[in-house]
Amino acid sequence: MDDDVQLLDTTLRDGEQAPGVSLSPEQKAEIASLLDEAGVSVIEAGSACTGPGERRTMDRVTDLDLDATVTSFTRGVQHDIDLALDVDVDGVHIVVPSSDRHVEDKVGTTKEGVLESTAELVEYATDHDLWVEVIGEDGSRADLDFLEEIMVAGMDAGADRFAFADTVGHTSPEHAYEAVSRLSQHGPVSTHTHDDLGLAVTNALASIAAGADLVHATVNGIGERAGNVALEEVAIALWHNYDVETVDTEQLYRLSSLVADATGIVLPPNKAVSGDNAFAHESGIHTDGMLKDERMYEPYAPEAVGRERRLVLGKHAGRAGVEAALAEHDVTVEDDDLAEIVAKVKEIGERGRRVTDTDLLAITEDVTGRDRERNVELLDLTAASGNGTPAASVRLRVGDDERTASGTGSGPVDAAMKAVREALRNVEFRLDEYHVDAITGGTDAVVTVDVTLRVGDRTASVAASDADITQASVEAIVDGLDRLLPADDPTGVPADD
Repeated sequence: MDDDVQLLDTTLRDGEQAPGVSLSPEQKAEIASLLDEAGVSVIEAGSACTGPGERRTMDRVTDLDLDATVTSFTRGVQHDIDLALDVDVDGVHIVVPSSDRHVEDKVGTTKEGVLESTAELVEYATDHDLWVEVIGEDGSRADLDFLEEIMVAGMDAGADRFAFADTVGHTSPEHAYEAVSRLSQHGPVSTHTHDDLGLAVTNALASIAAGADLVHATVNGIGERAGNVALEEVAIALWHNYDVETVDTEQLYRLSSLVADATGIVLPPNKAVSGDNAFAHESGIHTDGMLKDERMYEPYAPEAVGRERRLVLGKHAGRAGVEAALAEHDVTVEDDDLAEIVAKVKEIGERGRRVTDTDLLAITEDVTGRDRERNVELLDLTAASGNGTPAASVRLRVGDDERTASGTGSGPVDAAMKAVREALRNVEFRLDEYHVDAITGGTDAVVTVDVTLRVGDRTASVAASDADITQASVEAIVDGLDRLLPADDPTGVPADD
């Protein structure tokens, strides 16, 4: 396998074609900056032909002066190349039809017409000093002889490379290998794979084995239909299995989290590299093994992708796992107490719940009778909605400091959340889950609010009950933060004057 493989990220173009995804200029600029910091070689910033709004967004990316080659997707028309030049990209991807279905039915042309227009468009782009990649759309369903003809026409006209595109995620690894083997005889080849059959990574690796040296990918594998090949999965597979370094792997989790937040597409817990469970261990046997040798049940260390290992507690938990989880919070207990804590942990786990750090510490405090000094405490909450803009203010005790902040939002709970964020302005936390249940009837019903908070790679699930939903929500959120933030520096910001 070639040890000089590079990655082309198309999160900002193909990834944005996922249903319901629309990235703002600021979000695209932030994602592009982190991709560049990670060492991604080529960043497809968008499709300049989409419209003025897209071109303004692409301008934000090209103004960043990145080390990566910044490109635009263009259809097989000269006007698209002109629009790409207007946003000052470094290169273009000229997409031309290659399968009979696309040549005849979609575009309504002939194979001879495709070859002629490909050469003309490449010459026009290179005359304007653009880096050029020709993409044979639907290449995995094209006649391979014709696909080779398109590549030769493009390369002869001055193109830098040709991309084998499995546009609809149709192909097998064997066909990808055959196609790229033939294409790579004519020059540099890229591979663009989709995951409709769950074969995106496999087809990308097969393409690389056949000679491709550039992989089109998206962060988290987002994209139309079942998505594109996931950048982080290709990067870690190449690094771990083939000693091929494409990017700084320690940035991969940051990238995944950033894109998940920006797109609103939540990562499945069992997602490779960046899912919640990728480095989580619950089984007592596995936990015991991990404590003896960190590599016992992991293919590579979580730090390699910017993550931390987690010992998850549930019905499979054992004494070693519970004791280790307590040690992470500098808590030690007697053997008799440990046995009772393990039993209570298992009891909760058998009810189908995962036991979080918050649950474990609460159980421990109950069993041992120890009181805990709070780091973050809600002192006062005021919220108002009515006909105006919902607003809220909070007064928190944070360590030895008292902090007051206010916020507005779409409702009183949202406004109160923003007020808490403002009071803890140097703390990055995320609300992963939020559920409300009424536990009594009538207009004076008491509600229980269940929240799952995240700070970095750690989570805390907390519940609070009150007749006021806003009060219960804020109490749950503050209690979760109290469990997650370090006692010696819960905010990292100086006290107010």
